[in-house]
Amino acid sequence: MAEVTLYEITHSPFCIAVARALEALGVSFARVEVPAWDRGELGRLTQGQYYQVPVLVHREQVVYESGGDTQDLARYAEAQFGRGRLFPPSAEGVQEILIEHLEDKVEDVTFKLVDPPYVDSIGEIGARTMVIRHKERRFGRGCVEQWRRDRGRLRAEADRLLSRFESMLGRNPYLLGEAPVYADFSLYGIIGNLIYKGYNQLSPSQPQLQAWYGRLATFRYP
Repeated sequence: MAEVTLYEITHSPFCIAVARALEALGVSFARVEVPAWDRGELGRLTQGQYYQVPVLVHREQVVYESGGDTQDLARYAEAQFGRGRLFPPSAEGVQEILIEHLEDKVEDVTFKLVDPPYVDSIGEIGARTMVIRHKERRFGRGCVEQWRRDRGRLRAEADRLLSRFESMLGRNPYLLGEAPVYADFSLYGIIGNLIYKGYNQLSPSQPQLQAWYGRLATFRYP
């Protein structure tokens, strides 16, 4: 059995971020895909306390988020493997502002561009229904169809928000300097979710973001 295991839903922006950060840190880990329509394994792992992804198991420790705006998994990875690379003291404060903005304002728009085609891709009607009901419990009845109708407006807002990071990356190779911090991986997860299976693409007007995404995809800390 692997010493580190990540339970994930492949296209989740939060799972993509944690997985890429672990890879960049040189951590060997197993990956377990959790069906979006059956999260029972997460409940068993967390003794009924949690049903979201990602969940990280390190030896006997089960790590999951304690709140809707926490970075418990990332902080755990930093404490165990990071040595000040994901959350360097020099970036404290500004990085928290960036992460909060990314995981609140930016992700709140981009995932709505992905969910309608993702739901359409689920062939089995029972599984598809369970995913829709999971969304509707949080966002209201008919939310997926509303996002489908709002696609043009959502895309314009996503590009507006991402343009700020395009500007930042014109000055530095990573968001806060010469090496990535966890905010980079958070943004990487959001974009990885956005472009999942080619459902969306980055705008041609965002070449710095495209180049940064390619760099971060293969980055390894020394």
